[in-house]
Amino acid sequence: MQHERVSENVYWFQSEVYAQVTAGAVTGAQWAVVIDTLAMPEETLQMRQYIEEVLGMPVRYVVNTHYHADHTWGNCFFPGATVLSHSLCRKYMQEKAIPALETTKQSNASFSKSKIVLPQLTFSQGTMTLKVGKKNLILMPTPGHSADGISVLIEEDRVLFAGDAFMPLPYIVDGDIDIMGDVIKQIGKMGLENIVQGHGDIILRGEIEGAVKENLAYLANIRKAVKSASKKRNPEEVLSLVDIESCGKSRVYLGGLGEDLHRRNLKSLYMKFLRDGASVFSSEEVDEKHIGEASPEISIETPEDDSEDFSDDYADDFDDEPFEEPTED
Repeated sequence: MQHERVSENVYWFQSEVYAQVTAGAVTGAQWAVVIDTLAMPEETLQMRQYIEEVLGMPVRYVVNTHYHADHTWGNCFFPGATVLSHSLCRKYMQEKAIPALETTKQSNASFSKSKIVLPQLTFSQGTMTLKVGKKNLILMPTPGHSADGISVLIEEDRVLFAGDAFMPLPYIVDGDIDIMGDVIKQIGKMGLENIVQGHGDIILRGEIEGAVKENLAYLANIRKAVKSASKKRNPEEVLSLVDIESCGKSRVYLGGLGEDLHRRNLKSLYMKFLRDGASVFSSEEVDEKHIGEASPEISIETPEDDSEDFSDDYADDFDDEPFEEPTED
């Protein structure tokens, strides 16, 4: 596991085992907030040890940016912490993560002590704010990679923990290409100092514009490739010839998983075309509500409106759920 200080009291962690998946921590005077967990139990435990022993802070909150295994299955290694997420994240974890972990345990002993801990405090619209020391953490919806996606803005530092809404290679198999593009555009307009991607390295201020353009170009290129292939007699064969480099990205991304994820993107977009027809190829105008900035803010200390507190159900949340050695990104 790699780690780095991003700004005062803000830390970044990156897996050396799986797909360069990332997590974060923000420390206050007496406790810390963790943003996502790492894919493998041993690395999540290393992260916890660093926060508790080196930074000297207990973890009070864990934020899940979305339900995928490589970001949430480590919740159980922060006993006593309150887990926060979008309401859909809790729903998807309950439906999908529990059986997935049981399946994974049968083939991977690394997860023998893992349990699914569902989020206890959720929101579905607007933003949720958590004050950590002198910093405001603003949790905001950023769907596209998945419908439950959120990002965490460290307001004072203009640092965005984007989750998988921003990655070296946009991944839309569980999401929507139009919403993904809209969210990437809006992230590019936020005036950020750093973007902490859900996978990969930190993007610095001077690199953000180029990264946004490159990701949008990739989405446009795969859309164009699928549209062109769909007009051929043998579209799947044509798509098999569309490699990641021809769409403006590198196969070395995400620890060498880039080409495989690219293939899945093409297949997913083509299958969506078969279901929905040509509407897949029409790009809509940016809907700024994807970022959730126009909706009422919900304070973490006094959840109300559309927030839901599941604290009383906490004991029941240690359900066993299958974990496929992180195949979800």
